[in-house]
Amino acid sequence: MSKFSIGLVTTTPNALVMLAACYTLPEDLLDRHINGDWGDLEAENRQRNDEALHDGSRILSAYVMDEGWKVCVITEAADDDGVRSHTTILLPEEY
Repeated sequence: MSKFSIGLVTTTPNALVMLAACYTLPEDLLDRHINGDWGDLEAENRQRNDEALHDGSRILSAYVMDEGWKVCVITEAADDDGVRSHTTILLPEEY
């Protein structure tokens, strides 16, 4: 069971190309993200994500692919009704 909802999912064209080159499906990263595997983040950012599960703020995960490329998954903060409307998969330089 996922730890939070992700809303509408979009992926940038550059991230799709990179993921294909790494033989990685976007769904694999989303699965890690929604289950609390924040990837390659420093302890402070992991703590922020853990707090975001309770306070509704933005959640960011970052994953380093075998080829050394990095991809981010960002779920926007919840609205006043507690709904997270959007998650984006993108490259760090697109953030």
